[in-house]
Amino acid sequence: MFFWTIVLIVVAGLAWIRFAPSDPEVWHVDPQVTADQDLAGGVRRRIPAEDGTFEALDRIILATPRTEVLAGSVEDGKVTYITRSQWMGFPDYTTVMRNEDVLELHARLRFGQSDMGVNKQRVEGWLQMLDGQRG
Repeated sequence: MFFWTIVLIVVAGLAWIRFAPSDPEVWHVDPQVTADQDLAGGVRRRIPAEDGTFEALDRIILATPRTEVLAGSVEDGKVTYITRSQWMGFPDYTTVMRNEDVLELHARLRFGQSDMGVNKQRVEGWLQMLDGQRG
């Protein structure tokens, strides 16, 4: 009986991670990026926002597997995306906001204390693809 209780708790926890609602009021917020930062649970970046940069980055991000828009749009000047891990479905949130002549990006985890560099790797990959398209 104890074994099945533990199994049920684990399965319920995994289901919560996979299906927990994502409240735009909590996650679709100003990234407040003043400088590039590598954080335990994510990353902050600032890049120049030339004409078409936001649109190109949006296409790159949406081409990422298991990624969708939580809230906002390029036209609004701020978009928050959810990217889920392949096996466990852990959600990571990335907000991109135009702030005059720069784009501010803040990618962060929802559950846990450390993302083991996953958000940094993802964002740097996006920015490399963006550089490849621009240059």
